[in-house]
Amino acid sequence: MSDKPDTMTIDEQVEYLMQGTEYGDDALREAMAQELRARLIEAQGENRPLRVYAGFDPRTSDLHLGHTVPMRKLRQFQELGHEVTFLVGNYTSLIGDPSDKDRLRPQLTPDEVEHNARTYAEQAYKIMDRDKTLIRYNATWLSKLNFAELIQLASNFTLQQFVSRENFRLRWEKGDPIYLHETFYAIMQGYDAYAMHSDVQVGGTDQLFNIITAARKLMTSLGDKPNIGVILGILPGTDGEIKMSKSLGNHIPLLSDPEDMYGKVMSVPDKAMGQYFRLVTRWTPPQIHKIESGLSEGRLHPRDVKMQLAREIVSIYYSPAQASQAEAEFVRVFQQGDLPDEMPQFQLKDGLTVLEVLVDSGLVSSKSEGRRLLSQNAVRLDGALLKEPHQVFPGPGVLQVGRRRYLRVL
Repeated sequence: MSDKPDTMTIDEQVEYLMQGTEYGDDALREAMAQELRARLIEAQGENRPLRVYAGFDPRTSDLHLGHTVPMRKLRQFQELGHEVTFLVGNYTSLIGDPSDKDRLRPQLTPDEVEHNARTYAEQAYKIMDRDKTLIRYNATWLSKLNFAELIQLASNFTLQQFVSRENFRLRWEKGDPIYLHETFYAIMQGYDAYAMHSDVQVGGTDQLFNIITAARKLMTSLGDKPNIGVILGILPGTDGEIKMSKSLGNHIPLLSDPEDMYGKVMSVPDKAMGQYFRLVTRWTPPQIHKIESGLSEGRLHPRDVKMQLAREIVSIYYSPAQASQAEAEFVRVFQQGDLPDEMPQFQLKDGLTVLEVLVDSGLVSSKSEGRRLLSQNAVRLDGALLKEPHQVFPGPGVLQVGRRRYLRVL
């Protein structure tokens, strides 16, 4: 199999584009793969690119690596010559997507959406080809729908379909309110796909209902060919377990400096490396297969592979030279004896924050000193910068405060 997108066969393209997908159902995954193959052949025969998009509700301007997963897939479609749209959900953001939440999401103001959208797009261009990316806003068509049209769209769905979704069901069982406007989100997202006559829609597993059920059903009912859902797995955080999230403190910010980003990737457990290979690198299936075969056969050491992974990720957002410098700093501190041979140990307990670990372990004399050192970028875990005093402590490793204070967190 070729590891260069521009020389791939149709079957190789399907494997590449389905890399990292997760449907929770093998039959559904196979059906989407076969539809994608057929659509690629059809487009090739018509000498046209596929129309591909992912929607982004810019609810924050502070992005982390987990936000980039659909962008990486869009870039793969661009490499294969397809038309890619970065859809800004400036209208759907006014509702707030309930797909991955077990509580009502706050609504944003138009000014907040616009500010976040500009920052979001600029960071997306670290991955996507700026010159080949269309930027569109779904207010263009959603704001023009009238009440009768919305009723017609809604008639394609039952309340049971919405209430049976896990996030809504949990709220129902707890007696928490489920507002009617929250059901509009999937309908609006489905209409986005129809309005752009899309061939492919990219999204995470939290978007499965919106893409596979809502969009395909609406497009069919409106006389259009249903788009193909490329549903991607969710990137775990640096704990290797839970979805990457700023609130959980297990995230890798895109605005990290190269050393911090490198160190945070190195703190990811070995078991999660495969997900990182498939979701946030530029590596193709043959390259990943070669690495994983080397690991399983013992020809490659997990530490060396993780260093390769960290170098790849930092190179994407900075440069190969900066990635090499970050690696050299990591090696100097953590592999060449700059760490003391002996250091005190601290047994981590569930739920402790960064500040609590600093104080309880005796590394700092007071909470105020801990906050000051964190604000001065003087606290690192296995080389990764810690800045948020109240984030949950990421996990075991070597905790360093300043140049001379070290603690082995177990």
